[in-house]
Amino acid sequence: MIFLSLFLSFFQIGLFSFGGGYAALPLIEQELIHAQGWITNQQFIDILTLSEMTPGPIAINAATFSGNQIAGVFGGIIATVGVTLPSVIIVQIMAYFYFKYQNLTVVQGIIQGLRPAVVALIASAGVTIFMTAMFGRSSWPVDIAEINWISVVFFAVGLFLMRKYKASPIQVILITGLAGGIVYSLL
Repeated sequence: MIFLSLFLSFFQIGLFSFGGGYAALPLIEQELIHAQGWITNQQFIDILTLSEMTPGPIAINAATFSGNQIAGVFGGIIATVGVTLPSVIIVQIMAYFYFKYQNLTVVQGIIQGLRPAVVALIASAGVTIFMTAMFGRSSWPVDIAEINWISVVFFAVGLFLMRKYKASPIQVILITGLAGGIVYSLL
């Protein structure tokens, strides 16, 4: 029964995550942590970290890692199929209609209307990840005493390296990962 629940949960996530992988993250968080209670906030952040570091789309990676965490290898496969199947179906249907009716004003209006919603979904995922990394939880209000100062320093260093020196995300991941391994092993 867990496999069917896993498939349906990720099918639903795939069905409603317009705008790419980052837009799916708040839906994954809501479904896995709050609705189903399958994983914890910390497990979700760990899954996101692995999903971001591994090649491929973040939503598919997150589905695979989440499914594997919840129900083993077969769970990872089921979650991956569940999250991708709606996209395959929707893209085929939309491609047909888009190319047939792309010049209609209503079609352009729909696309314009979806853009801000997608940005909001991505921003929501970013805030959740930021809050959990810096404070250990994603809910408000937070107390300044809860700040993980090591995470703040790594965040600042990563941001500085990317903005000032145009360091690639891979370099930042390697540098902060190595530094995190050293710092947290000494604590």
